[in-house]
Amino acid sequence: MSKDPFKTRLEIAKKKVSKRDLENKKDNQSPIGTAFKLSTELVSAVAVGTIIGFLLDKTFGTKPWLILIFFFVGVVAGIINVIKSAKRMQK
Repeated sequence: MSKDPFKTRLEIAKKKVSKRDLENKKDNQSPIGTAFKLSTELVSAVAVGTIIGFLLDKTFGTKPWLILIFFFVGVVAGIINVIKSAKRMQK
């Protein structure tokens, strides 16, 4: 049994429209939203790194060292995430 040609054309048209709508949504990001997204990625990575360092310092008793190490690891991870996101937005 073959499908009705009208139903086939209708499905193809729906796929094209949904794909076009998805591309339009991606292009219509506001600059403030983009800046907020990038800053949130950076701040969250630094916060997570610092919290992990704090908890490990408390556990092992190496007071400032692990906080400092994981703070800088969080900074590096945040910068890498921001660069990746910026590259993705340019495509």
